[in-house]
Amino acid sequence: MDIFLQQLINGIVLGSIYALVALGYTMVYGILGLINFAHGEVVMIGAMVALAVIQALLGSALPGPLIVVLGLGVAIPLCMALGFSIERIAYRPLRKAPRLAPLITAIGVSIVLQNVAMIIWGRQYIAFPPVLPLVRHSIGGATITELQIFIVLLAAVVMAALLFLVHKTRLGRAMRATSQNPEVAGLMGVDINTIISITFIVGSALAAVAGVMVAAYYGLAHYFMGFTLGLKAFTAAVLGGIGNIGGAMLGGLLLGIIESLGAGYIGALTGGFLGSHYQDVFAFFVLILVLVFRPSGLMGERVAERA
Repeated sequence: MDIFLQQLINGIVLGSIYALVALGYTMVYGILGLINFAHGEVVMIGAMVALAVIQALLGSALPGPLIVVLGLGVAIPLCMALGFSIERIAYRPLRKAPRLAPLITAIGVSIVLQNVAMIIWGRQYIAFPPVLPLVRHSIGGATITELQIFIVLLAAVVMAALLFLVHKTRLGRAMRATSQNPEVAGLMGVDINTIISITFIVGSALAAVAGVMVAAYYGLAHYFMGFTLGLKAFTAAVLGGIGNIGGAMLGGLLLGIIESLGAGYIGALTGGFLGSHYQDVFAFFVLILVLVFRPSGLMGERVAERA
């Protein structure tokens, strides 16, 4: 029971991060019908930039949490600018091209960002400095740290703010109108190019927050970290129903819980043949099952609205 509760807590924390990254995929897909495979690298850039700022401020007298906030404060606008530039330079000229062209471009942008990060920060893993207090709490025999609690709460606040933006503001109405029919939305006075750019900017801001969460949670960052994380978040978006914001949140949480529970029990299930380091298998096993049995995802058909 202790193991189950511990893995459930770990899964919710991990799922909160997956959900934030999955929202970037699903928002862009909802607007453009494009799978932005470069989104994982935007997450990586956010983590790397925040780490660079944190390391630069280590010698100051500022408290650790404030240093992390400052790192996040630099990473978010930089990632927003990066997302805007990617859309403006790489995707907008291909908007009327066959669907395969922007897909290949997304993969190309992903590789370019990886290599740029490798040139700037090197091939080695970068450790997240111990600037955050490591306070543990016990719940029913399981342990949860204040960092895990903060990650879940921050993710919940960010997702609630995004839902408010999409459903309760004029910008959100314009985004939903653009996702349903861009031509008609344009005739009604919606600036389609601006809405698409804002979608990329918002998704990139979420990516920066998720990147800092990942680096702080695992204590490491690497130029290649966005690849696997991006694939898992894409799996979460597909699981929930890509193009659906609520689906991305649900898919992220479910995938995190499935992966964490799988990591906790895979040794017992295989008689010790496989260890917890094979936890990635579960994410892609889920992706295969969803694509085979329910390609529209859990909420892909029941909820018609899209970002």
